[in-house]
Amino acid sequence: MTKDSLYNLTLESFPYDEAKIMGKWVYKKLNFNPDTWEHAPRVVREKAKEYDLSLLKVLWQGLSKDGTRKFLLGLKDKNSIEAVLIESENDKRLRSTLCISSQVGCAIGCTFCHTATQGLTRHLTTAEIVGQYLTVSSWMRENVDKDYQISNIVFMGQGEPLHNFENVKKACYLLTDPLGIALSKHKVTISTSGLVPKIKQWEELPDVNVAISLHAIRNNLRSELMPINKRYQVDGLLEALKTIPVKNSRRIMYEYLLIKDLNDTQEDIDGLIENLPKKESKINIIPFNEYPESKFKRPSDEHIEWFQRSLQAAGLTCTVRETKGDDILAACGQLKTQYEKLNLPNSN
Repeated sequence: MTKDSLYNLTLESFPYDEAKIMGKWVYKKLNFNPDTWEHAPRVVREKAKEYDLSLLKVLWQGLSKDGTRKFLLGLKDKNSIEAVLIESENDKRLRSTLCISSQVGCAIGCTFCHTATQGLTRHLTTAEIVGQYLTVSSWMRENVDKDYQISNIVFMGQGEPLHNFENVKKACYLLTDPLGIALSKHKVTISTSGLVPKIKQWEELPDVNVAISLHAIRNNLRSELMPINKRYQVDGLLEALKTIPVKNSRRIMYEYLLIKDLNDTQEDIDGLIENLPKKESKINIIPFNEYPESKFKRPSDEHIEWFQRSLQAAGLTCTVRETKGDDILAACGQLKTQYEKLNLPNSN
């Protein structure tokens, strides 16, 4: 009989004392061999052995010229997914953000996204979601820095997180559980294309950040870019977002993929100014990252700056996301499982 993965279970599944010990060794020390858990009671070590504590397989990892790493991770059913580790300095401190996947492929079908060309194969389990954090953290400690810490998690990899709501919810609780991985809720962000019924269930999640893949404020254009808008249009999406409690001076982030000669006009600026509440909103402009066979193009730096300044002049908080990892197809919108296609060498 195949063992269930420990990472499919919340720590509330165990008595508090057992959960505390398991959490310490597995999620904080990243030690997956109960026989080596010093001073842990035998009953806890034996119980841990009843579960599968294995990690995902690192099939390949690539290092970008800007320091971004892309990991191609193998699943037990021979499918594979990608996760991206992005490093940046914040107030002279290193911040490491892991962009993780929630599905093998994606069903949403956004026309600008490389993952969409793959289609949806299946949802990831909770263990496969949490496993991305554990696997990448372990790899970095073994190969780069024995004390390496991932500080932020963003559900911005392959898949629509809210389409896999229950498994993503359980993963978020493990990521933020003080007995588990213990990340601050402020350090975890879920990005959604606008699955309105699940947005209305947001209160079931821990108090994590929300990011909306908006990309267009005009319904006709957004439906062209994102077929989900044909069912859940902009007005309904913005109304559903009002049900999300935004606490502690945080804001809803609106991701806006800026595409040359498509959604970068004065009309688009006016629509954003008119429809987004200034105090509760933050717009993150993402200059389009080109990939092979894409029909879309990136605007010039001057045009990107003009778009940002126009929104800021109207009182909207607006930033431009720095492109990271585009030379290894690790930037936003470029993820697609291509291990077999590219014939990349195994990394372990």
